Amino acid sequence: MRIGFIGLGNVGGKLAGSILRNGFDLSVRDLDKSIAQPFLDAGAKWADTPAEMAANVDYLITCLPSPAACAAVMEGKDGILEGIHPGMIWAEMSTTDADEVKRMAAIVDAKGGHAIDCPVSGGCHRAATGNISIFAGCDRETFEKALPVLTTLGRRVLHTGDVGSASILKVMTNYLATANLLTCCEALVTMKAAGLDLATTYEAIAISSGTSFVHETESQVILNGSRDINFTMDLVLKDIGLFHKIAEDNNVPLEISPLMINIFKDGMKRYGDRAQSDDIIRRLEEATGLDITAPGFPPEMLDDEPEEQGYEVVVKR
Repeated sequence: MRIGFIGLGNVGGKLAGSILRNGFDLSVRDLDKSIAQPFLDAGAKWADTPAEMAANVDYLITCLPSPAACAAVMEGKDGILEGIHPGMIWAEMSTTDADEVKRMAAIVDAKGGHAIDCPVSGGCHRAATGNISIFAGCDRETFEKALPVLTTLGRRVLHTGDVGSASILKVMTNYLATANLLTCCEALVTMKAAGLDLATTYEAIAISSGTSFVHETESQVILNGSRDINFTMDLVLKDIGLFHKIAEDNNVPLEISPLMINIFKDGMKRYGDRAQSDDIIRRLEEATGLDITAPGFPPEMLDDEPEEQGYEVVVKR
C-alpha cells in the first residue's frame, strides 16, 4: 500500500516514522521541507504538492494544527481534492472540528474516495513508538480496509461510528486531560505550600484514587522544570474550545469549561501562544512565589514499552 503523509510536526512526524519503520511505501510533505529531510534520507519520497501526493497514493494522511490548515491543504490550489481518485482513503489524524471533517469527507466521497477521521490520543512519546491510541470514524468497510495501517500507527484502535464521531470523542478526551492538568497543578502547588515533599506527593497521587494518565506523565516534566510535553497552549485552547462548542450546540450548560478556557487565555497572554501547555503551572508559582520542581524527574516523556502490533478495541455491549 502506498501511503502519503502531510504534516510532520510534533505528532505527525512520529506517526510518519512508524509507517516508514514498518516498511510501507511512504511519501511525505510539510511546509518546511527540512523537517522532511530525515524521512527522505531514510527512503521516503517527496511530493511537490498535496494534489500530486493524492494522485499517487492509496492512503493519504493529514495531521495538521487546525481545521483552517486542513481546509487549505484540502481545497487550496494544488490541494488534495484535485488528486482524489476512486478507492483511495483520506485519513484526517488532526484534532479537528467534527462538522468540518464531515464536510470534507462528503467531498472526498463524491469523488469516489473514502474518508476517516482518526485522531490519536496518548502523547507524543507513544506516537513515537507506535503505541498511541487511535479513534476511527468511518463506515465499517473503510475501517477494515484501513485497519492494517491504523494498527501500525497505534496499539489500540477504536471504531467510533460514522465520520465525525472520532473527532467529537477526541476533543472530549482532551478536555478531560486539560482538567486533569489544571487540578494536578493546583494539587502540587498546594502540597508544596503545606510543606509536603514534592517527590513524595507525586508518589502519593500515583498510587491513589487521585492518579491519572496526565499525572503519571505530565506531572513528571512539571517537576523536572522542563515542562516540555510537546503540546502548546494555543492547541489546548483550540481543543477545549471545540469541546465547549459541542456542549453549547447541544444545550449543555457547562460550568468548569469556561473557567478552563479563561485560565488558558490568561496563560497565553502571559507566556505566549506557543508556550508549552504545562507552563500553565507558572501562574500559580508566580502567585505563591513557590518553585514547583524536584530532583529525579525526566525532562521529557519517553515510552518505555516495546512497540507492539496494534489491535481493534471492541466495544462491550
